[in-house]
Amino acid sequence: MHASVVWLFIWVAAYWIYCIFWGVKGARMAKSASDYFIAGRQIPVWVFVLAATATSFSGWTFMGHPGLLYRDGFQYAYASFYTITIPFTGVIFLKRQWILGKRFGYVTPGEMFSDYFKSDVIRILTVVVALFFSIPYLGVQLRASGFLFNVLTDGLFSVEVGMWMLSAVVFIYVASGGLRAVAYVDTLQCILLAAGIIIIGLIGVNAAGGWAELNRGIANLVSLDTKVTAEGYSHYIAIPGVIQFIPNGTKAVGGAWTGMMILTYAFALMGIQSSPAFSMWSFSNKNPRPFAPQQVWASSAGIGFILIFFTAMQAFSAHLIGADTKMLEAGFAKDVMGLGKDLMEMEGKQGMVVPALIHLMADTTPWMVGLLAVCALAAMQSTGAAYMSTAGGMLTRDLYKRYLNPGASHATQKLFGRIGVGIIVVSALIVATTSKDALVLLGGLAVAYGFQMWPALIAICYWPFLTRRGISLGLIAGIIAVTLTESIGQDWFGITAWGRWPWTMHSAGWGIIFNLGIAILVSAVTQDSESRAHRQKFHDFLHEHAGLPAAKKSLVPLAWIIVIVWFMFAQGPGAVVGNTIFGNPTDPSTWMFGMPSIWSWQFLWWVLGVCMMWFLAYKM
Repeated sequence: MHASVVWLFIWVAAYWIYCIFWGVKGARMAKSASDYFIAGRQIPVWVFVLAATATSFSGWTFMGHPGLLYRDGFQYAYASFYTITIPFTGVIFLKRQWILGKRFGYVTPGEMFSDYFKSDVIRILTVVVALFFSIPYLGVQLRASGFLFNVLTDGLFSVEVGMWMLSAVVFIYVASGGLRAVAYVDTLQCILLAAGIIIIGLIGVNAAGGWAELNRGIANLVSLDTKVTAEGYSHYIAIPGVIQFIPNGTKAVGGAWTGMMILTYAFALMGIQSSPAFSMWSFSNKNPRPFAPQQVWASSAGIGFILIFFTAMQAFSAHLIGADTKMLEAGFAKDVMGLGKDLMEMEGKQGMVVPALIHLMADTTPWMVGLLAVCALAAMQSTGAAYMSTAGGMLTRDLYKRYLNPGASHATQKLFGRIGVGIIVVSALIVATTSKDALVLLGGLAVAYGFQMWPALIAICYWPFLTRRGISLGLIAGIIAVTLTESIGQDWFGITAWGRWPWTMHSAGWGIIFNLGIAILVSAVTQDSESRAHRQKFHDFLHEHAGLPAAKKSLVPLAWIIVIVWFMFAQGPGAVVGNTIFGNPTDPSTWMFGMPSIWSWQFLWWVLGVCMMWFLAYKM
């Protein structure tokens, strides 16, 4: 057995001991159902900052994101701005949900929506969204962990065996300790996630010969690229336009990541903090003080910087050290990886980028292989654990306690919470075993469902005009639209008229168009004074405790302008300006700062995005 495999088991064992320790401690501290499901509303500031960050950025950030950046280039790298758009959702909704949860004692978002709309339909729909989100999203993380162990143990464990084995420990500590155990384990997982991405990026750029060689290598990669946009630019360093109207069965010219695709994909990722699970995260805090530092400094600034630079280092250095046979044949790369064939011809395709970079350390520093494998495992489990815990809580509180046993004791609720976690895990493992979809894109389907909660959250936090029927029918329409514009829905129903992501718009975008549109139209014809008065009580309470002071109301138009401009130019149609503003993509000698124009543009709008988040979270 290779030394790196031995170190892998040593590091994994140490990590498992830490997880199980918190599972046992969390179980001992969970005296009531509230203790178990939302940590007794006592999660400390520093724990939430790290735990919520770990939950937001998971295994697909660690494994899938560098892979798609390797395959699709900087046009996909705009997705790195999800370090801003994900917490942007939190800025809009988390504090107001916390206030309502504290005031009315809500444990699940289903309880909150049911109380506000005076209907159990929205409660059930919220559970459905939670399951649609949690099961495929968790399945992605579990399969990725099994795949990683299959590669790093040289096939000692099959993907399926590794996946089921690794998920057992997650189930133990989540089912035992509830959300408190998840939160404290997530603090370590956040540190491991960030450190792992940085270290692997440095490994890649060091193997490529340094920063200057990396940018020179990108120029060489561009010169060989035959997949070009309509303007003749390499797909690695240019967005292929604002939008493309492509017939079903054909591919977008120059890649699928148009301005509209990037924008609507950002909408999908915003579904992470609008998902029902994050509503429970908001309920679990002592106070709302940790929300702003998590949203601005931990997520937007910290993880944002890491993804803008170190993930790009991973992806493009792989082209220069043996993953890309075209680069090797042209003499523009050195075969450090020793794969024996093009990485895209291997079973894992772009998903092999991170394992291949980790494996570079196997002979020189085998202990590092084990440590980085644990970093990857922690990243994969960080989100999955949170969704296991919260979905189990919703199954217990919104279904079992509501309809089968309204007088359930605290012990009974905790028991069924653990059973719910088991149901979620087994369901996710079945999905992970049978699904062949790309890791990041299947996760994208899950978060697209989570994004469909936006109209309901807008209703309860800001806009009493939206009615129970409007929100319910809109949510149903949004779920259907998401499903039918994804490949999985078309496979189920045999629809071939429009293909996946029509007009290069992500399914989350299509879903919210139908969701919000129907919600507004139906609400307009289903108004009644009694229900409106009931909803208004919640908004009066929020206005009293979360409304802007008069001195700041004049800043609201400025805030709207800042947000719209940022979304349009950082992640929307205006991002095409970044293709050329800092140099001609076809002439590396014109690249300002020695980087492709698109990379410089992304760095600029990341900085502006952090400033925007600071303004919204702290000043507004």
